[in-house]
Amino acid sequence: MASFRKTSTGWKVTVSKRDDFGKLKQVSKSGLSTKNEARLYAAKIEAKENGVISAKKDLEFAKYFDYWYKTYKENSVTESTLRHYILSSSIIRQYFGAKKLQKITRANYQAFINWYGANHSKETISKVNGHIRACVKNAILDDIITKDFTQRIELKYNDKHTLQVDYLNVREITLLINKIKHSLDKRYTSKYMILTAIYTGMRLGEIMALTWQDINFSNKTISITKSYDYHGHKIKATKTTSSYRTIAVNNDLLNCLQQLKDNKHKYVFQNNQHTVPSSNAVNKKLRELLQECGIERQGFHFHSLRHSHVAYLLFQGVELYTISKRLGHSNMMITAKKYAYLVDEYKAKGDRQIENAMNNLSKTTGQQLDNKVTFINSR
Repeated sequence: MASFRKTSTGWKVTVSKRDDFGKLKQVSKSGLSTKNEARLYAAKIEAKENGVISAKKDLEFAKYFDYWYKTYKENSVTESTLRHYILSSSIIRQYFGAKKLQKITRANYQAFINWYGANHSKETISKVNGHIRACVKNAILDDIITKDFTQRIELKYNDKHTLQVDYLNVREITLLINKIKHSLDKRYTSKYMILTAIYTGMRLGEIMALTWQDINFSNKTISITKSYDYHGHKIKATKTTSSYRTIAVNNDLLNCLQQLKDNKHKYVFQNNQHTVPSSNAVNKKLRELLQECGIERQGFHFHSLRHSHVAYLLFQGVELYTISKRLGHSNMMITAKKYAYLVDEYKAKGDRQIENAMNNLSKTTGQQLDNKVTFINSR
């Protein structure tokens, strides 16, 4: 059975048929010049034995990936995330061209991973691989392929393109905080935003979206309930469900934020121009402040303040679970993976502390035993 519809790009035809198990199968084609051309296409598909199923299975990998992300992802992800899917699409098209989905083997896919990973970081190749794996699982559910060619693939990547977490040490954080606090002006809010990032580890979008209702001065907490999409210029939901959280904050930060109440704006960081400073504006101000503090950090940016917050908490001995909840991660594994470099650094420090503790334990135990023997003999 065929149905026809006129669209902005031409005629679209959808051919439907139920298989032996009663499951509906469909294949469609868009951009046909005339309705007659659409009818001819439908007749060609219907004339074939199992025509709909055969047509579905004759899909190019790149075209199926586009169909998949536009159908299942486009309307449910942020604009920033959608750009990653579009990038993955262009990479697939560049490498595989018109290669059919059914023709791709594990060896073909491993060759693709080797090719793309040669000049990209672990994070980048993992993201592209994640997109493709989800797409392939969907293709299996659609009965287009029977085997998952992404299984047991070795991810290859270039360590030179893998950036280490950049952060400020305790001395540098103190320098930056003091520099900011001695030059605050409630008309210009970029410095307040930088201070908030240092003290809370919040993402830039979360800070930009803060309203006064989100700050509880009595309980000393900030509730993160939304984010600002500085690409799409609109308020949106938090990055993930777990990003919706309430965190404890200190008096120092609250006293500074209290100054901004005089501006009488809805959003905490609206400035004298009635706007919240952009990503470019706060990054420019951050670079100026670092230079004034004599802190040299190539490529340091606003998100690096989140890394600095984590580094400081680890330095203070705060448990990874607590840090993970504060950052809005869904589980500790995400935090450990994201901040592996920092965790390893402080693990080494912790290992030394354990070694010293064990050494002290043996000394203490020996002294206690001596005391006990003396006590018994004295009786």
